[in-house]
Amino acid sequence: MINIPLLKKICKLSGAPGFEQPIREFVLKEVGPLVDEIKVDNMGNVIAVKKGKTDKKVMVAAHLDEISFIVTHIDDDGYLRIHTLGGFDPKTLTAQRVLVHGKKDLIGVMGSKPVHIMKPDERNKPPLIQDYFVDLGMKKEEVEKWISIGDPITRERELIEMGDCINSKSIDNRISVFILIEVLRAMKEQEVPYDIYGVFTVQEEVGLRGAISAAHQIDPDFGIALDTTIAFDVPGALPHEMVTQLGKGTAIKIMDSTVISDYRMVNYLKELANKNNIKWQAEILTGGGTDTMGIQRYGKHGSIAGAISIPTRHIHSVIEMANKEDINGSVELLKLSLLNLDKYDWSFK
Repeated sequence: MINIPLLKKICKLSGAPGFEQPIREFVLKEVGPLVDEIKVDNMGNVIAVKKGKTDKKVMVAAHLDEISFIVTHIDDDGYLRIHTLGGFDPKTLTAQRVLVHGKKDLIGVMGSKPVHIMKPDERNKPPLIQDYFVDLGMKKEEVEKWISIGDPITRERELIEMGDCINSKSIDNRISVFILIEVLRAMKEQEVPYDIYGVFTVQEEVGLRGAISAAHQIDPDFGIALDTTIAFDVPGALPHEMVTQLGKGTAIKIMDSTVISDYRMVNYLKELANKNNIKWQAEILTGGGTDTMGIQRYGKHGSIAGAISIPTRHIHSVIEMANKEDINGSVELLKLSLLNLDKYDWSFK
């Protein structure tokens, strides 16, 4: 069973890249009682440590931040101009509500030119980010009491349950934050073979920045990233385009555009899943990257790194969707992978 109230809270809290304070404070309170040590580094990563039987280290990363915007200009009529923090498909922004985080949070709406007054050539062009503005329903003088250039903007949407799935903004990557918390909770009283560094990273959506810094500090022997991946299992999609499918199980990353997972970690995760009847599917993502790259490359000695990915439909929109059983399988596979690291032959062969 999935703790829906906890997941709903995690998805709702704001955390733009570089402005992760609300979700970070929640994670600190939630995770602190579950581990032996917890700290926040200079970048804002939350690093939670559960001590193992030996001094080998495994780093598990789940990023806190969500794709967002930043205020770049307030015009004479009080409208906000914006810049993206992370990757957006502009067409998903039409008719959406947002939260502008200034001296206080204000609701705004994404506005653009009405279709009724568009020229014929404008109607046939896809929208651009520059076509959008945020309307707060206030005059400039009132807006400037609360909002300044440089304030972050996040999307506004509640988590709901739909059939076998959950649907919300920021499933990328709050579902992984949820999974890492639940695994740390499940292992609170268990003995683990190696030191576990559960790292809730910052600024992933703008270049994996928190994971890079954290891996350099920790210098892990092993690394497992948790993140969403594309499920393009929709009408019109060809089989080779789907990457993953909802309900077909957790995904084991083979590669993405920034990393080739260590084949030993891939084989380890596959063997664990098969042995424990956990449904899984292989993930090859030719565009996009995750914290896996930072964990693999930026420790002093590199690490044996891979990733558990959660298939997600409608990714990088406010209606991201994940399957409950895929989530449960991801929780179970991560837990087993951390408990059995010392039982596998990690030599090159």
